[in-house]
Amino acid sequence: MNSAWEKMFRPALFGLDAERAHELGMKALTHGFARPFYASDTSFPEFGRIERFGLTFCNPLGIAAGFDKNGVAVNELASLGFGFVEVGTVTLRPQKGNEKPRLFRLPNDQALINRLGFNNDGAEVVAERLKRLKRKCIVGVNIGKNKDVPIEEAVENYLSCFEIVHPVADYIAVNVSSPNTPNLRELQQTEKLETLLEALRTRNRELGSKPLLIKIAPDLAEAEIEAIVHICLSNEISGVIATNTTISREGLKTQDPGRFGDGGLSGKPLAAKANDVIRAIYRHSGGRLPIIGVGGIFTAQDAFYKIVAGASLLQAYTGFIYRGPGFAQEINKNLASIFRSKGFSSLEDAIGSGV
Repeated sequence: MNSAWEKMFRPALFGLDAERAHELGMKALTHGFARPFYASDTSFPEFGRIERFGLTFCNPLGIAAGFDKNGVAVNELASLGFGFVEVGTVTLRPQKGNEKPRLFRLPNDQALINRLGFNNDGAEVVAERLKRLKRKCIVGVNIGKNKDVPIEEAVENYLSCFEIVHPVADYIAVNVSSPNTPNLRELQQTEKLETLLEALRTRNRELGSKPLLIKIAPDLAEAEIEAIVHICLSNEISGVIATNTTISREGLKTQDPGRFGDGGLSGKPLAAKANDVIRAIYRHSGGRLPIIGVGGIFTAQDAFYKIVAGASLLQAYTGFIYRGPGFAQEINKNLASIFRSKGFSSLEDAIGSGV
């Protein structure tokens, strides 16, 4: 089936505008056209029991936020072999996002550039959709700030969104690292981040504590990462998602990538940078802060590098776009083979073993 994807479906979709192709792909998922690719089993004994922040995962590979922004294809993605789905980014109020075109492929680099800008149906609509869903996997909800809300009012905006999605989320991820909402990355600064996370931690306790994670950028200095780790540990943050997209265009094979304009770069060129951030978090936290590793996973070997760098779980997006509907099964199956060949008896044994 993967060969059919490579020879027929991908060339057809890649002949379309990237965002239009994504919309068609989502419709294909929700209408059941991906059923031939469904996994017969999504768990692998080689990984052992995968428990993080009070949740049990059937396998370590999830779909990153940004793919299913509105929670319309959660069970279909689980059926393709993903162990968890992170919905969003969701904002308090619905918003259209940035002007089109805003999603671009860089095939020579196996990469994407996006400046979508948190286009989503809004927290109330997404929460109601997830409430009705008889889910087949763990579902995280990634939350962000509305574009028209000043940074000074960000905390209230996040809190209001958090309160709406809290009842329907297995975990909640706080996005302070998208490059596509003006000034959002300022929230990664020590004082602002401390204020935001303290407020969310307090509200989380009041509502009944659920795992609270933070998603950070790959463009941070070592000292900034160390400061974020300290803030997370002192505010009982359950884990870090490393990383979001990068604003760097360094080392690309694509000619004149500047013609695509601003936006976050994802895919293969992000892999090494994301791995560096994962290692830094693991070191500075002494392995106490669970990490979801994301950025540039196209093969099981890519996934393995993130685990030995310190990642407890994994997420993919761009690799799935390029590799097609058999992607999750292939990664999990081949990653299990790598574990066997390396002599690891479980995922726990491998985490951070290369640091």
